[in-house]
Amino acid sequence: MKKHFNRRQIIKSFLKIGLSLFSILFGSKKIFKKRISSRQMKIIKQITALPESGPWPTIDPFLFCVHHIDKYPKANENFTPKASLKGRNIGNDFSNYEGWSMYHGESVPGFPKHPHRGFETLTVVSKGTIDHSDSLGATARFGDGDAQWLTAGDGINHSEMFPLFNQRSNNILDFFQIWINLPSYSKRVKPNFQMFWKEKIPRVNVKDKLGITSNIELISGKFGGIDALEAPPNSWAKNSNNHFAVWIIHLKSKGSFMLPKTIKGINRSIYVLKNTNIELNEYSISSNSMIELFSEKNVNLYNNGNNTRILMLQGRPINEPVEKYGPFVMNTRSEIEEALYDYSRTGFGGWKWPNSGPIHGQYNGRFAKFINGDIERPE
Repeated sequence: MKKHFNRRQIIKSFLKIGLSLFSILFGSKKIFKKRISSRQMKIIKQITALPESGPWPTIDPFLFCVHHIDKYPKANENFTPKASLKGRNIGNDFSNYEGWSMYHGESVPGFPKHPHRGFETLTVVSKGTIDHSDSLGATARFGDGDAQWLTAGDGINHSEMFPLFNQRSNNILDFFQIWINLPSYSKRVKPNFQMFWKEKIPRVNVKDKLGITSNIELISGKFGGIDALEAPPNSWAKNSNNHFAVWIIHLKSKGSFMLPKTIKGINRSIYVLKNTNIELNEYSISSNSMIELFSEKNVNLYNNGNNTRILMLQGRPINEPVEKYGPFVMNTRSEIEEALYDYSRTGFGGWKWPNSGPIHGQYNGRFAKFINGDIERPE
C-alpha cells in the first residue's frame, strides 16, 4: 500500500531540535529603528537597535546572524558543565542563566542533529571548540580563530556541539554564525563544507594617524589588495562582481579605521556590540546596534571606549523571493513542501552516529574529515 505524505509527522520528526531552534532564530522580535539626522543620512541608511539576545536582523544576501557568548563553568571528565542543570529547560535552554545556555544539548551543550536546505552557514569562532558531525559522514573539530563554511544546498543533517575541556577554570565560547542565502539556481547543489583554519585567515594590520593599529580579520572579501580565502564553489560570495565580504574589525581604544567605499548598490551593514562607544564620521552610535551604510561612501570608525570588535557584512542583493520554514530556506512555498517531503524520505543522508549530538573525544587538536574521506589538519 502506498504510504501517503503526512506533513504533521514529518514536522514532528525534527521539531524537538530543528523547529524549536529555528522558531527562535526566525521568530518575530520587536526591533527598534533609530532616527537618523539629516547630516548622518549622507553615510547611514538606517540604524537598528539589536535585541538583547537571539538573532540579529540582516539584509539580502544574508538571512540570519547571531553572536553566541557563553561563559561555561569548569568541565567534568565527560566534557559536560561541572554545574547543576536543575531549573534549566533541558533540550531547549536559551536562558543564559549564570552566563551560559545548554541550547538543545542534554549533557554537552550545543545543537544536536538538525537539517538544512537552500542556504549556507558560516561559523566564525573567536574562542572555544565546536564539534561538527553530519549525515554525509563528515566530521570536524574547530575553534579558537577558525571558521567553517557549510553549503547545505540540496540538504544536510548536521550537529554542532560544544564540548568543554578545561577542568580547572571556565570554558568560554564566543562565535558568530551567519546564514547566507543561495540564489535559486544553487539551492539544490551538492552539500559540502570547507574549513578556514586560523593560520590561513588573512589578518591585516592598519595604523591610524595616531599610530594605533587596527586589525582586520578577512573571513571573506578583500582589503588593501589582500584577498580572503576562496569561498565555496556555489556560494554567492564566489563571484567577485557580488562584492561579498565578511570582516571582523578589531578596534583598539582611541583607535580609528577608515572603512573604504565600494560600488553603489551593494548592501553593507556593520554591527556594534554591547558596551561599546563608537563614532562614525564623528557621529556617536549607540552600542548594540546594526548600521546600514551607503556602500559608495568612505566611513571613519573611531573607538571612544575599550578595545572592541565590529562585524561587517556586505554583498550584492540576490533580489529573489525568500520562503522560510524552520531550517529550510527556498523561493516558494511549494519548494518548502518538497523539502519536507524529501527530508521525510531520505533524512538527507540518514544518520550514522550513535546519538544525535556526537562529540569527538579528548582534545587532540583540530581537524576536518570531509565527505570524500580526506582528513585535513591546520598547518
